[in-house]
Amino acid sequence: MYDPLIALLIGTAVVAVLLLLFLPERGLYWRWQQTGRLTQRVLTEDALKFIHKAEMRGEKPTLAAIAGTLHISQNDTAVLLTNMQTEGLLIMQAGQIQLTPPGREAALHIIRAHRLWERHLAEETGYDQAEWHGRADLIEHQLSPQEVEALAERLGHPTHDPHGDPIPSASGKMVAHGGKALTQLPLDTPARIVHLEDEPELVYAQLAAEGLHPGMAVRVVEVSPERIRFWANGNEHWLAPIIAANVSVVETETAVLPEPAPVGEPLTALKPGETGEVIAISPACRGAERRRFMDLGILRGAKITAGFRSPSGDPVAYQIRGATIALRQEQAALISVMRDP
Repeated sequence: MYDPLIALLIGTAVVAVLLLLFLPERGLYWRWQQTGRLTQRVLTEDALKFIHKAEMRGEKPTLAAIAGTLHISQNDTAVLLTNMQTEGLLIMQAGQIQLTPPGREAALHIIRAHRLWERHLAEETGYDQAEWHGRADLIEHQLSPQEVEALAERLGHPTHDPHGDPIPSASGKMVAHGGKALTQLPLDTPARIVHLEDEPELVYAQLAAEGLHPGMAVRVVEVSPERIRFWANGNEHWLAPIIAANVSVVETETAVLPEPAPVGEPLTALKPGETGEVIAISPACRGAERRRFMDLGILRGAKITAGFRSPSGDPVAYQIRGATIALRQEQAALISVMRDP
């Protein structure tokens, strides 16, 4: 027997399901389409970036290399490149993949957005340098040309990112760092670091752990198949040649002589109740994080005393200039102190 109430309920349920699926801008189908388009755009822009970087290194980008970078199959990569060719972003001739002028312009926009955002993270936030590259990888696809230009203006139109990579200008021009690999630096030749390669992440993490950064004075004192031994800003370092090759330097006229390492130690070495005198803040600490330290009174010559630790051991309370502050272990490790006798 026909029941109008049941029919009404069924009809309402069907309409609700259809709205859930196909409601413009909010339905699941629309969202699925948008996600697919976004994924394709990100893959396209990442491919453009990879191809441009390969061209700048004088290398020929291959299908396999692009697939490996994008973490997709070679079949999917072939379809992607075919679509990019249809869109006029690249051409493929005799197996050679080359960017067209529109493709190169799009690639430079993504590279500019990425490197400016890294500069923003370094100068205006407290994120650890190991996070800069990954966070910039996410945001680079979301910035419009207008937003990128506004960011560049706010930062003072920098020419290089925190790693020393050149930042393309709005017109696409770049100022090369002009460096050569640390492994190619002759013994006892004064030089300065101008670039640290930030890919792959594991290599960069090791360079960051050594406290290396652009601007440091260096002098190589030993080269062997097993290691490169060098001095950087008064500290001795050892790196495997395959890692050292990711450090670029330029020779300088000023002699860089090995000096004894600073007498200080990281603030984390102080036990509760022990006091030390601040002698330096690591150059790796930049931007908002460095300004915060200085606002807290963490300046050269200031006395700082380790206090109680939280139950988890992190953060730790410290007394400085009559105030109590809390620092995470990773923050305290950036501060060098000379322990009081």
